[in-house]
Amino acid sequence: MEFRHLGRSGLLVSEIAYGNWITHGSQVEEEAALACVRAALDSGITTFDTADVYAGTRAEEVLGRALRGERREGLEIFTKVFWRTGPGANDSGLSRKHILESIDGSLRRLGTDYVDLYQAHRFDHHTPLDETMEAFADVVRAGKAHYIGVSEWTAEQIRAAVPLARDLRVRLVSNQPQYSMLWRVIEAEVVPASQELGLGQIVWSPLAQGVLTGKYRAGEQPPAGSRATDEKSGAGFIARWMEDDVLNAVARLKPLADEAGLTMAQLAVAWVLANPNVSAAIIGASRPEQVRDNVKASGVRLDDGLLKAIDEIVEPVVTRDPSLTSSPAKRP
Repeated sequence: MEFRHLGRSGLLVSEIAYGNWITHGSQVEEEAALACVRAALDSGITTFDTADVYAGTRAEEVLGRALRGERREGLEIFTKVFWRTGPGANDSGLSRKHILESIDGSLRRLGTDYVDLYQAHRFDHHTPLDETMEAFADVVRAGKAHYIGVSEWTAEQIRAAVPLARDLRVRLVSNQPQYSMLWRVIEAEVVPASQELGLGQIVWSPLAQGVLTGKYRAGEQPPAGSRATDEKSGAGFIARWMEDDVLNAVARLKPLADEAGLTMAQLAVAWVLANPNVSAAIIGASRPEQVRDNVKASGVRLDDGLLKAIDEIVEPVVTRDPSLTSSPAKRP
């Protein structure tokens, strides 16, 4: 496993991180979830990402149990705050009240005294940004988080937040966006702003919800038990990629992966890691063998010819519109 700095900070993270968005506590039974985390640890992954909202807070609990007994100083644990986690009027958003209460709940569920990175899961249009940043700064000063980050923020929002963090003498070091060969909405605006201001990207869904593994084929029913067949937590997220033109383009990547000696999943993860502004690519898994396969992308260098060939194949189905980076107009 290779390591990268998280943005312009001194924090090193495993360039492949393990995340439990729609798996732990919902799609995957706990025994399988624990096995996946064990496989991640055994493969050299030290960076683990979760959020309070995942599986209605259960995902944090599962991750906490999975990491129990590990040397805490050898791990980088990330979580997030924004989405609704209770029935009250203040149980969502980025108000001071919700942030300060949510960090305590996350630490309790994770079974740790601090997280390495605390992230604003979306931008809150209904809370003054200085209030949000002051609350995050207080979390850091209380020793409950080492660094702060954001997720799915626009370049404009990032540019507004960084000087506030700097004035408060805390480090805003990262953004967590969706990013893959097929979804490149951060490239035009978010990445240049982040490079300028010292933020690294911790990207989610580098496999485009599994489509880039090549297991879905145009004109065929999705494999039984795959994410595309899981109406509770998977099918809705993957639907945008299940069009025939997308699946046909993905199928044309297979000879490129074979020639490079990579699986399709490894090729997809290595592709996002080829972006120098990416600090880590988050993988998820329902089976340990998926983890062991994906981590082999660490350290892979894709040459310029291969990157160009990939672009030529997928360009007709790539999504690039920067306006698709957005946060809810109303508090959830």
